[in-house]
Amino acid sequence: MAERSKKRILKIDPYLSPYENDIEVRHALINKKKRELCGKGGDLSSFANGYMYYGFHKVDGGWVYREWAPAAEAMFLTGDFNGWDTYGCPMQRKGSGDFEVFLEGDDALRYGQKIQAIVVHNGKTLRRIPLYATRVVQDKTTYTWCAELEDTMGDFPWTDADFSPEKTPLIYESHIGMATEEYKVGSYREFIDNVLPRIKEMGYNTLQLMAIMEHPYYASFGYQVSNFFAPSSRYGNSRELKELINRAHELGIAVLLDVVHSHAIKNTEEGICEFDGTVYQFFHEGERGDHSAWGTKLFNYGKGEVLHFLLSNLKYWLEVFHFDGFRFDGVTSMLYRDHGLGSAFTDYGMYFSENTDTDAVTYLGLANLLIHKVKPTAITIAEDMSGMPGMCLPVSAGGIGFDYRLSMGVPDMWIKMLKEYRDEEWDIYKIWYELTTRRPGEKNIGYAESHDQALVGDKTIMFRLCDAEMYTSMSKFTPSAMIDRGVALHKMIRLLTSSLAGEGYLNFMGNEFGHPEWIDFPREGNGWSHHYCRRQWSLADDTNLRYGELLAFDKAMLDLIKNERIPEKKAENKWMHDADKIIIYTVGDTVFAFNFNPEKSFEGYFVPVNRSGKYKVILSTDSAEFGGAERVDESMSYKTITLKDTRKGFYCYLPSRCAVIFKR
Repeated sequence: MAERSKKRILKIDPYLSPYENDIEVRHALINKKKRELCGKGGDLSSFANGYMYYGFHKVDGGWVYREWAPAAEAMFLTGDFNGWDTYGCPMQRKGSGDFEVFLEGDDALRYGQKIQAIVVHNGKTLRRIPLYATRVVQDKTTYTWCAELEDTMGDFPWTDADFSPEKTPLIYESHIGMATEEYKVGSYREFIDNVLPRIKEMGYNTLQLMAIMEHPYYASFGYQVSNFFAPSSRYGNSRELKELINRAHELGIAVLLDVVHSHAIKNTEEGICEFDGTVYQFFHEGERGDHSAWGTKLFNYGKGEVLHFLLSNLKYWLEVFHFDGFRFDGVTSMLYRDHGLGSAFTDYGMYFSENTDTDAVTYLGLANLLIHKVKPTAITIAEDMSGMPGMCLPVSAGGIGFDYRLSMGVPDMWIKMLKEYRDEEWDIYKIWYELTTRRPGEKNIGYAESHDQALVGDKTIMFRLCDAEMYTSMSKFTPSAMIDRGVALHKMIRLLTSSLAGEGYLNFMGNEFGHPEWIDFPREGNGWSHHYCRRQWSLADDTNLRYGELLAFDKAMLDLIKNERIPEKKAENKWMHDADKIIIYTVGDTVFAFNFNPEKSFEGYFVPVNRSGKYKVILSTDSAEFGGAERVDESMSYKTITLKDTRKGFYCYLPSRCAVIFKR
């Protein structure tokens, strides 16, 4: 049965038949590594318990601290508890490279105390942060980082036992620190009070949190992780993060962690690099261990101890913090030895060449097996721009096990369209192809833009559409043809993308209402300013500005997607006309009609449908409440006729730069 099951990928995509042996090897390596790690019949969930053994634990009669440092000649523990006596608290060497120390007495250590690990390697004394530290802070005077004891594993009054994520994830991608309008780093508490209610009101059912894993450089956007088990102390403490997740669950919102297992920061005193004095403890040596574009260290996924660390990390976030799954960052970089840099992936052979890192593929397969074992309702999303076949098919079917992949080509297509072509030159067929073409049998998360498109040096869609006029003409009382165009296309691009580009949808916070400007974190080059590293929620709340119209449309769009269960159904192309700039398609009994023509409105345009009957308008981007010109009569109903060529449909008015959705 297992043999037949793993070949299901070939039935789903027959073009993979020449690579049947490669897929079988992929499947065999995952199972072989699982047996190697867990033993025959072993369980990945029982294997991935590193955080329960290593690190600091309060036990009967005192405290125990354990660490894995195979190349260390000796280890010591130092901190507030012993007046920072470097060698005053020696650790005992155990088997398999482990060290351990027992501190007698319940008050031998106390929560809130700062500590560091001391590693002796090749006669040198190295100051290190414990690998499983659950809180890491920076001293405001010396700027050095150290661990701080925190009761991460203690009891928390969770109330989410019955929570389960929605079938269709509508994701609000968020960054805690920049979620405030104030010129500062925002907090977990402020996010709970100010942002969660907004997310609920807008209709998003999934929250994706970026930059949670501790990172010393704020401007890295959280993508240069130093401490894998520590929620960032910039935003508050672990209990407050748990409160945030618990409250989200009470509101019916799932919470995903943007997890970074593709690389790690190269710093030694802040991170895990050279913890025991060697690079090879966690990472590849030589060039293979360095990411040429990111300046970071690359994990050796072939090493059992590295897999233990990373898999334990995933289980930790699921079990201790109740995250509902993960968006895996940098998957393309993991999959290929050249990290996909400069590769176009034009043929299937590129996915199964010597360039493919089979150890990384094995790890990702094991990670998905573990996640779905620990939490069967969990959601996993791969950030993979290469289009690796089987990425979002179960391991048992010959895949890698993710639930979704990001439709990364879609925002690139929109940027290219806006940058390089006039409106009348947009290729309707190319837009349809990009939005609807994906791996057979695999699910995608569609999006028009994410945080990537909002970074300094780039532009959001709204800023690209309106540019400097956003500073002068977003008032409802300031006529502007450029703003009118921007508002119209912003809505149409989002509606087309959310209804076609995937089985789920993602938006970066603030972009739903056309947040102006880019994201630029405080750094030396901008005088450490927070001006561009915050969200100006007040713009959307100001009834005199047009941002609120975009926000109102986004909410109506999400309501439509949920009520009509659009991502769960297959879209059928009914009509495309490049000269007219018209796209018409059906999703069940719902009909989407888009007129991208910048000037021409069409009186009596034929709209093909699936079934005879009467159709009414259920959403128009041209409604006044959404900043439109109110050219669509939403009170009318349209009765179908049958043409001589047997097509069923009705005639209606399709205004320029407008989308109208009808329902039978």
